Order: sequence, then C-alpha cells, then structure tokens
Amino acid sequence: MGYVFTFQDAATYDRLLQTADRRTYSQFESQLMLEMLRPEPGDTLLEVGCGTGASLLQLLEHRLQLTGIDASPYMLDFARRHLGQRCELYRAQAEDLPFDDNAFNHTIFMTSLEFVDDPRQALAEACRVTKDRLFIGILNRFAIMGLQRRIKGIFQHSIYNRARFFSIWEVKAMVRALVGDVPMQWRTICQLPITPAGITGKIERSGLVQRCPFGAFIGMVVTLQPTYKTRPLKLKYKLKNHTGLIPG
Repeated sequence: MGYVFTFQDAATYDRLLQTADRRTYSQFESQLMLEMLRPEPGDTLLEVGCGTGASLLQLLEHRLQLTGIDASPYMLDFARRHLGQRCELYRAQAEDLPFDDNAFNHTIFMTSLEFVDDPRQALAEACRVTKDRLFIGILNRFAIMGLQRRIKGIFQHSIYNRARFFSIWEVKAMVRALVGDVPMQWRTICQLPITPAGITGKIERSGLVQRCPFGAFIGMVVTLQPTYKTRPLKLKYKLKNHTGLIPG
C-alpha cells in the first residue's frame, strides 16, 4: 500500500503548493507533461496519486475528462475543495486500480510513484487501464536538489523521508519488463533554481538542456498498445466419414 498521507502531511503539502516557488515549479512540471503527452480535447485522463489536486487543477482548461485517485482521504478532501465537481475522485491504491482495462486515453504519475509500496505493480496497473500514453513524472535520484531533500530529511520531518527516488534507467527497465520494447521518451527540468521570467526559466525550456539526465524532475512518456483479454471458443465440428469406415 505504501505511505498514506496523514491530515498533517496533507495540510503541510497543500501550504507548500501555495508558495510562489512551488507554484512556479509545478507550472514547469505540468507544462513538460502536456508537451510530452499531447492530450486532445475530450480525452480521458487518470492521475494516480492526485494528492491535493494541484496537477488536475492545471489540466481543467484543456477540456479533458479528468479522474484522480489517492490512498489518502485527507488528500482527497483538499482535492475536492480545489476542484469542486469538475473531476471524478476516488480513494484507491495505485497497485489495485478500480477501473476496467483501457479505461483511459492517458494516465499520469506526478511525483506519486515515489510513495507507493510496489512501484512495479503500480506501473503494471497504470499500463492496464491506459489505451494511449502513460506519463511518469518522478523525482530524480541523481539530481542535486533530490540529494538536498534527502539530507534535509535526516535533520527534520519531511514527506520526502518516505519517498523512494528513481533514476531514468530504473524506470525504463521496469516499464520494458512490463510491456516490452514500446516507444519511450524522457526529459528533465529543474536543472537550476527557476524564476518564471528569468534567464534560468528560458534555459529550462531548451530542448538540449532537457536532455541532461540530472534535472530534479524527470518526465517520461510511454506509448502503449491497448490490452485485450481473450478466451478460447468452443467449435462444434462433425467428422465426415468418406471411407465408410467407423472412426476409431
């Protein structure tokens, strides 16, 4: 099941997302996700581990049919306050999604895979319910900012104490083990402290810079093939005897 956020965790996280710096980072992360995922108006999209709804909130203007799941009822309470009735929200585990195969055009993780108990199973479930593309947004194990978060967690309480950080190569290996050699692309952002209109913001938007594997936030998009269940059919066949002999 992984770590389920408490009320205190949810309230702290929601306050963090209201700060100017965190809003700027969230905008860059959502922009990267949209550029890589390329959803069309009317598409269905599921966010696994939607938290307080920050990512879904930024997707509302794109005319998508949005659904979010989270294991924490407190996170979902905050998400409902922010989103109202504009999204479907469910309490569920990432490793056991309550949806049919191929139920959504797209599924996204936005820094939520870090907190599940079984990342491989969570990815398997996401692939199962997704028809088109899966976006995996994760915190980079090899980024300087990621190292700072882990060191900070040694000396004071932080939600990142509970997080498992990943590398690009770890996630690619998990996906390929699940669905084979499907098309995958990755980029990273947050190489440097970001300001919306500053020079660092322009640098971060550079495609060349985003190919650096050490940005704090990794975005990976996986193009999937729809999954279909099959079952054998019983065929009735009457054997014709053309020889006059009785079949043995």
